[in-house]
Amino acid sequence: MSNSKNESNHVIGDTTVSDLCYLVSCAVNDRVPDRERISSMDVDAILKLASKHMIGAAAAMALQDAGCQTEQTGSMIGKALRRAVLFETEWNNVRSKLEEAKIWYMPLKGAILKDYYPKYGMREMVDYDFLIDSSRQQDIKELMENLGFTADSYQETYHDVYKKPPVFNFQMHVRLFLSSKTPQITEYYENAEEHLLGEGYEKHFTKEDFYLYIIAHEFKHYDYAGTGLRSLLDTYVYLKKENLDWDYVAREAAKLGLTEFERQNRELSMRLFDGEDLTEEDIKILNYMVVSGVHGSPSILVEKKMKQNNWGKTRYALDRFLVPVSPKNEKYSAYAEQYPTFYKHKILLPFLPFYRTFHALRKGKLQKEVRNIRRAGSYQNAGRGK
Repeated sequence: MSNSKNESNHVIGDTTVSDLCYLVSCAVNDRVPDRERISSMDVDAILKLASKHMIGAAAAMALQDAGCQTEQTGSMIGKALRRAVLFETEWNNVRSKLEEAKIWYMPLKGAILKDYYPKYGMREMVDYDFLIDSSRQQDIKELMENLGFTADSYQETYHDVYKKPPVFNFQMHVRLFLSSKTPQITEYYENAEEHLLGEGYEKHFTKEDFYLYIIAHEFKHYDYAGTGLRSLLDTYVYLKKENLDWDYVAREAAKLGLTEFERQNRELSMRLFDGEDLTEEDIKILNYMVVSGVHGSPSILVEKKMKQNNWGKTRYALDRFLVPVSPKNEKYSAYAEQYPTFYKHKILLPFLPFYRTFHALRKGKLQKEVRNIRRAGSYQNAGRGK
């Protein structure tokens, strides 16, 4: 295997990961992969890992560019393109209704980042996220229901979730972060709407503030249950196209408590997808991210909590069932935000554990939780700091 730039084995003990990163690097840099290298790849394993990290369309497009077109690559690209068309069409419908109702909104994360990728549909998505005018939540609920959406959750947490067949999942955020999980970041973004740009109803961050937001968002996932390769690829494609005021980024990253995380994330993404040699720190972090998958690993989260509290699996399960009843409990505010009725009428609190259990059982979450508890034990923390 060639050791030249863009073709080096990034060596984290698995050539599948190295080959996948090579392919998506070719895809986002609009470069045709080396056919000789592809001939030695385990394409099935690569596409399986790519799907886990939601970068399958990018890998498949790179393979097709090199003439490696199969039923699987065609299916992956076709599904990504269909989803992209459906979401764009539906979003245009939602946007027009928000404009008619004079409700301000701001697309977040993938809804913006998808346009930084060189080909339509390359950046895979399963939902659209927006920050919305929190004073108009009820109006938005009526608007979405009139468009055929069902409120999967409404005023239960810091975002409302609306779903509609065949694939639509729109998440309307009234806040960008939840206080108890990322207090320093949450405080920074507490009044984010006061600093948004845009003369009409569609708002946006500055390019530096958008970068800081996606870094903060990725840290939330990384620190909680892990995050995967797509987040690194998002960072890479964004920084390849935007020239940022790095003095401003450094000052604001320090306020967020993310100086070290921002540096590590940026340097790893650039070295990884530019085909440069990785440092030991890079490899340690990358291993963690590969195991995490695109949305993190629930088993990682379970094991983190057990290690932090020196709990066994039974004690962890009991903690998941019980709810905080004292304001002194660090989890109290988060539960009060998520279940306002129970905490407003505290006589109902004894019933909350059973309500949560029934709700989790109905949505299939309880069964998943049990499996994750059983699997906990194989995670190795990357030890990455802020």
